Amino acid sequence: MSRGGLAPSPSRLATTSWVVYDLANTIFALGVVGLYFSDWLVSEGHPDSYLAGVQVAAAIVVVFLAPWAGARSDALGKRVPTLIVTTVLAVAATSVLAAGPVWLTLAALWVAMIAVNTGSVVYDALLVDVSTESTRGRISGLGVGVGYFGSVFGLILGLVALDVLDWGYEGAFRLIAAGFLVFALPAFFFIRERPGVAGDPLPTIGDIVARLVRSWRKARGYDGVVPFLVGRFFYTDAINTLIGGFLAIFVIDELGLDRSFFTALMGVAIGGAIIGGLGSGPFIERWGPMRVLRVVLIMWIVAIGAGIGAAVTGLTDLAWAIGPLGGLALGATWSADRVVMIRVSPPRHLGEFYGLYATVGRFATIAGPLVWALIVDVAHLPRTVAMAALGVFVIIGWVITGRVDDGVRKWANQDRLVEP
Repeated sequence: MSRGGLAPSPSRLATTSWVVYDLANTIFALGVVGLYFSDWLVSEGHPDSYLAGVQVAAAIVVVFLAPWAGARSDALGKRVPTLIVTTVLAVAATSVLAAGPVWLTLAALWVAMIAVNTGSVVYDALLVDVSTESTRGRISGLGVGVGYFGSVFGLILGLVALDVLDWGYEGAFRLIAAGFLVFALPAFFFIRERPGVAGDPLPTIGDIVARLVRSWRKARGYDGVVPFLVGRFFYTDAINTLIGGFLAIFVIDELGLDRSFFTALMGVAIGGAIIGGLGSGPFIERWGPMRVLRVVLIMWIVAIGAGIGAAVTGLTDLAWAIGPLGGLALGATWSADRVVMIRVSPPRHLGEFYGLYATVGRFATIAGPLVWALIVDVAHLPRTVAMAALGVFVIIGWVITGRVDDGVRKWANQDRLVEP
């Protein structure tokens, strides 16, 4: 049944709180997964497959948990409570990284990654509550652009803990966990969800697999959803693998550069990501999110090629091309990507379909690290081969997304979240 009439306009405070949460999330994404955990792994002499194993194990859980969490939020008509629970769990797990034996750190990272990625399902779906159709591309881009300031905070917090306060990696992870929580708090209190359709039966944990199958079948009934998700699998396979710590390993071990160089490189990349996120919004609104997405996928292909060229030729200065180009592409990718998902998804099933969106991302997180580990640790091939494999995945994603029409839909009444 409907729990309201016309949707109220989102408040500026709600929109700001949503944007700031993106910053909090990125503190974890770069500060933990993208840099300092990988650096800890290398410093302890552990193989690439440790990180790959954690990512694969977390992704397997999220593949089933994310659609359930999304569908549950649709049925309840509430998403913020799920965001609170997953964020607090992620913060708690992050705070114990490097605090004990290796198995404890790996288990804690596993829990944190599950929590963060499950929370992202409801967070992305909250975009409709903090924006309007005319501002969605701009707000999405603003979230990504401001969010990458979280990468700056993540870098700074880690550097302060490691190089200024000499707290070691344990202290660095605790400081990053605190930063994550502080910037997440406004979203807990100030996002007001719009009245919508609720009253559907709550999905149970035991219903996860059956519901996942039903969600995919349901998605087939809406033009563009399945081709977009399939294409997304391939390009996020490459992107998530790189930003999930393997780029740090590649730069430090394959190119022979130290953490200071990689930190500087990431600083340049973060600047590019901020520009890409903030600057892509107007282009998304003018040209459409899919056209922007396909342009930035080409940028990814060029950036990956530059990294391979740096390793093969020994011209490590080429690595600097990865920073600004990859950063621009990263910011614009997520700005356009989630707007495409909103364009092709019926509002009533947005949380459920965002669960599929997250599931695809998690399957990609299984495939990418697994391929990397097989190439490097099993086949004992150079990491340049693993990078080339990621480039091929981006090309496949670019080809498949060419089939998606991202035009604004006119939804039937039964597909609307709020009654007209």
